[in-house]
Amino acid sequence: MDNPPPLLAVKGEGAVFRLPAVAIVGARNASLAGVKMARMLAADLGRDGYAIVSGLARGIDTAAHQGSLSTGTIGVLAGGLDMPYPPENAGLCNEIAERGGAVVSEMPFGWQPRAQDFPRRNRLVAGMALGLVVVEAAQRSGSLISARLAGEMGRLVFAVPGSPLDPRAAGSNGLLKDGATLVTEAADVASAIAPLAGVRAPRVAPLAEPPDLSATPPPREDDRAGVLEALGPTPVAVDEIIRHTGLSAAQVSMVLLELDLAGRIERHAGGNVSLVFGEA
Repeated sequence: MDNPPPLLAVKGEGAVFRLPAVAIVGARNASLAGVKMARMLAADLGRDGYAIVSGLARGIDTAAHQGSLSTGTIGVLAGGLDMPYPPENAGLCNEIAERGGAVVSEMPFGWQPRAQDFPRRNRLVAGMALGLVVVEAAQRSGSLISARLAGEMGRLVFAVPGSPLDPRAAGSNGLLKDGATLVTEAADVASAIAPLAGVRAPRVAPLAEPPDLSATPPPREDDRAGVLEALGPTPVAVDEIIRHTGLSAAQVSMVLLELDLAGRIERHAGGNVSLVFGEA
């Protein structure tokens, strides 16, 4: 990277730096969906053999570190190692170091982070990874600075799409318009980064055996209504529909089959389904 730090102070285990790394960043005032997505991406990428890098900020950064605690995560501080910010993440810093990850800083001990130190920190987050994923970001945010720096360093830039009505997704949706790779699951990131990391792309899970529909009674109207209510334009897992509706797997599969034949749903990678846009 340009302007690398002359040295880094490290708290934790150096072994985590041998793993190929992916950065995950996003909004501090993240939505619940954004937090869930960041934690899921970090956990899945961690299981695929990647270290997760982030900036230990509130919201998306915290979720990314939490999702990858057991597989290896790297937190980058804007202040000294003894001055974590925000202060409530001091416990998370200790947990990262104790569980095989590392917390790093280019600042000396006792350095209280200033506003101008956070963009400096962002360049380290981008520089330590092969690619950077933006989960949620407003139009003017530090996450977009990180994405710009990553692009300038030749790293891959990814973004998770969000609702156009949510200002927290304006920046990430803008990245997609500018050519960032769209991400809905960890495999989108891993398959693009695998050639750079020198690892095999993750195997696609085989399709599950379809449930036996022969002994299932025809679905009732309220069963159909419940499944339709659970569906929307955003892809969801069939397992989540089953949990939400309380119906059996065979009943949900039968309703989805009817909707599929009627052209009212679309099937996506990983077994997810969504309602065809414009249908109610």
